[in-house]
Amino acid sequence: MAQSVFGTRGIAVAPHSLAAESAIAVLREGGNAIEAMIAAAATIAVAYPHMNSIGGDGFWVINGPGGRAGGIDASGRSARAATRAWYQSHGILDAIPTRGGLAALTVAGTVSGWGAAQALSKDHLGGRLPLSRLLDDAIYLARNGIPVTQSQSNCTLAKQDELSDWPEFGRTFVPDGRVPAPGDLFKQPRLADTLGTIAREGTDCFYRGRLAAGMAVELAHAGSPLTLDDLQSHHARLVDPLSLTCGTTRLLNMVPPSQGLVSLLILGIMDRIHGWNDDPEGASFIHTQVEATKLAFSVRDRYLTDPDFMTLTAAELLASDRIDALAARLDTERAAPWGKSSRPGDTIWMGVIDSTGVAVSFIQSIYHEFGSGIVLPSSGVNWQNRGCSFSLDPGHANTLEPVKKPFHTLNPAMAQRADGSLMVYGTMGGDGQPQTQATIYNRVARFGDDPQRAIERPRWLLGRTWGLASDSLKLESRFDASTIAELRSLGHEVETIGAWDEAVGHAGMVIREANGVMVGGYDPRSNGAVAAY
Repeated sequence: MAQSVFGTRGIAVAPHSLAAESAIAVLREGGNAIEAMIAAAATIAVAYPHMNSIGGDGFWVINGPGGRAGGIDASGRSARAATRAWYQSHGILDAIPTRGGLAALTVAGTVSGWGAAQALSKDHLGGRLPLSRLLDDAIYLARNGIPVTQSQSNCTLAKQDELSDWPEFGRTFVPDGRVPAPGDLFKQPRLADTLGTIAREGTDCFYRGRLAAGMAVELAHAGSPLTLDDLQSHHARLVDPLSLTCGTTRLLNMVPPSQGLVSLLILGIMDRIHGWNDDPEGASFIHTQVEATKLAFSVRDRYLTDPDFMTLTAAELLASDRIDALAARLDTERAAPWGKSSRPGDTIWMGVIDSTGVAVSFIQSIYHEFGSGIVLPSSGVNWQNRGCSFSLDPGHANTLEPVKKPFHTLNPAMAQRADGSLMVYGTMGGDGQPQTQATIYNRVARFGDDPQRAIERPRWLLGRTWGLASDSLKLESRFDASTIAELRSLGHEVETIGAWDEAVGHAGMVIREANGVMVGGYDPRSNGAVAAY
């Protein structure tokens, strides 16, 4: 087992080591955690291109000075033209396609989040590093090449045929007709130019400059309903994160349309159930969390969407009496029936804490692997397919409407503890995100694991995520056979997956203890690292 990493002046964790190093370099130059995360976000968009892109969305949960919590919703809305009738006119009656221009129907918000974050840094933290410095690593890597990871190579090979109808995908990700092998240098010169433009002109150019105008033309040519007007209307939104108190800890997560609500509900339900915290790899722990997950997902599926369209607010859904009622339904002796979950998703999560205790929990996504598969020819931007999660059923909570935000699996987590310590944690993985969050949080908070141990222990997933489409309870094969047998006896449909399977997410956690010591763990299932100094 690897050891947790320690530091005293700054710490960062990412699913790719280059992103963690970008963050630490900024901290060493006197930057703050927000500036460090902008740099990491830009680098990871280049270094892990199958999982995220500047053509996607982002969410930020921030621990500011004095423990004041804040957040940035940098997710995009659907095009004004994106109505159910518009899709019907294009012969789409049942479900929005997952690939191609018809799937690229929401504005990509993540770059606006970088801009909003830099403004917060300057206005409240004395941030002084220019955007050109924060994007420097990303520009260099895009132009000169990243070493291809096994994850990128495998994913490209798996998705090559599915995305072969879109020539720019092949031109970008399968250069010369050959899937890049691990260790190859993978260059993205058009993306380097685009990042250079953003560095010179500011993040606003992505939505209201010449860059935006060119992207709008190419989106239309690809069959997307997005227009320049849709891009120009977009702005990141400053928000107050959701919060829930469990014991003496204040848990923070992202507001809708993120499923931060789900992550908080799982932990809130588990806080009301007793007798499950005797073994961090035991059947009782897994069963209780899985059943809490089912209950939280039932709330999600009924209510969660763009907050402008929700019939109950997230605060109402987090009310103590509602969580009490959910917990009362949890059967500790028998698994409840489980049906179809949401579509799989793909993303990255990263965390940074600086020497003053300012911290960021951040997540950036293009939804499915390689998003819509639409790579814009001039800019090299790979556009997300988040909008394909909309339903065409007018009675569905997440039904498609113009200028509406789709439901997001994304949710960055944070915990402010009564002793003054701070925990920043998260993962990628669609439906698996709230499950893995709860797992690693409980292993540290309830079982006393250090971050690395909590992450390295075998994990599980109820339902589907990127690469897996079945709805069973999936356990990594490292679990003891008696645990698997006991879960089956409780009524769970169990299947085993790889010993160190990416399907359970790329988790990470960094903690600033009350005495200022920082400690972090990364996921060996990823190409990640913790960097500290």
